[in-house]
Amino acid sequence: MTGMPITRRRFTAIAGGALTSLALGEACSVESESSPPNDGRLTVRAHASATTSAEGTRALGLDRRRDAILQVPASAPRAPLPLLVLLHGAGGSGERVLERFGAAADEAGIVVLAPDSRDSTWDAIRGDFGPDVTFVNRALARVFDVVSVDPARVAIGGFSDGATYAVSLGLINGDLFRRIVAFSPGFVVDGPTHGKPQFFISHGTADPILPIDRCSRVIVPGLRRRGYDVTFREFDGRHEVPADIARAGMHWLSATSPS
Repeated sequence: MTGMPITRRRFTAIAGGALTSLALGEACSVESESSPPNDGRLTVRAHASATTSAEGTRALGLDRRRDAILQVPASAPRAPLPLLVLLHGAGGSGERVLERFGAAADEAGIVVLAPDSRDSTWDAIRGDFGPDVTFVNRALARVFDVVSVDPARVAIGGFSDGATYAVSLGLINGDLFRRIVAFSPGFVVDGPTHGKPQFFISHGTADPILPIDRCSRVIVPGLRRRGYDVTFREFDGRHEVPADIARAGMHWLSATSPS
């Protein structure tokens, strides 16, 4: 292992000028939703009595500027469906992350909730859990009202900053998110853990933004030492998600018993 592990404090410096400029530039145009810091806990749960009335891809209409998008598979069965809360990277949006993963999720039969962060990136990346947790909770409540969700296959995932946030929020809410898929995460934000979620983590060996030696090769052994089941896929590539890795992650999520 080379270098030092990436932590929240060191993230901005290590991530590189391009990513930092993108995040800060976006931050100038988006105001944070007013919400006090919290412990990262999500309170909503799937309803056993819910039926799937939502179809296709649509915005939830929870916020005029930074909203959330729901995508229901084109051939969704009547049975309860797997759900993935999919988180974008710094400076991104739910719409953009769906462009990257939407087809693979649809192919795997997964419902996707893709929220926008309240600011340029997710709150706990550079501070405390707060407005993003509140908004994700609101978005999930709306989805649970209009989609029949399988509680055993509720997952959270993301890319880059979204992967970091997914791992961190997923550990805190492991009793809700049974599975966590993280494409190129940077670090783990500490918090009280609940449940025992399973992980699928991927990372490019030549990633110049979040170097694998300082990120996933630190995160994965740490999770395994704590007793978590982790599927780890390294690939020849940079800060990206190859199509075959995206498909593998989505099919792992949709499986009844992932391996």
